[in-house]
Amino acid sequence: MVIHYPNGKSYTPPVKQAQKKKRPKDISFSNRGMSLEDDLNDSNITYLTQGRAVIHKKPTPIQIVQVDYPKRSAAVIKEAYFKQASTTDYNGVYRGYYLDFEAKETKNKQSFPLKNFHQHQIDHMSACLNQKGICFVILRFASLNRLFLLEAADLLVYWNRQYQEKEKKSISLKELEKNAHEMYYNFSPRIPYLEVVDQLIEDDVHNIE
Repeated sequence: MVIHYPNGKSYTPPVKQAQKKKRPKDISFSNRGMSLEDDLNDSNITYLTQGRAVIHKKPTPIQIVQVDYPKRSAAVIKEAYFKQASTTDYNGVYRGYYLDFEAKETKNKQSFPLKNFHQHQIDHMSACLNQKGICFVILRFASLNRLFLLEAADLLVYWNRQYQEKEKKSISLKELEKNAHEMYYNFSPRIPYLEVVDQLIEDDVHNIE
């Protein structure tokens, strides 16, 4: 089956090459070689197993172009395209609240580029906030192995700022240290982001009172 990306290029699976054996590194909570998506998926499974929350990753939509029917009871997809996702990565329910969030990572050390986000994602998060949903982004600095949870309302401020101040095309690490919630890797769940969500809920309750 031929699968194409939104830009029209076909997907080619990586070719495995023989590699020299390397001395295995010590494995710790902060050095497992897992992507942010893998860590979040594992965390969500833990939360689901514990009965704490129901949160899932939204599947990437695929547009089927060509299908063969060698048998009446079977269909073979010959060509398909990955469609650009129109919303965010994850959503679900926790403590009766609707959660919706995006996960992004960068190799930069001093700032997080706003180009990692798309306008349709910003629009979606804004719409969720208008419906009183809990919306945020989880940002990872891969080279620093640091994690931050940034509330969507704050992300919108930085997003709009780039059009007012042309030099501000990113969120600095210092700004995240000041305005976001830094998280630390754990054993189970791997990324305990619901601890921050608990804090957001409590802050919201106090503001209402």
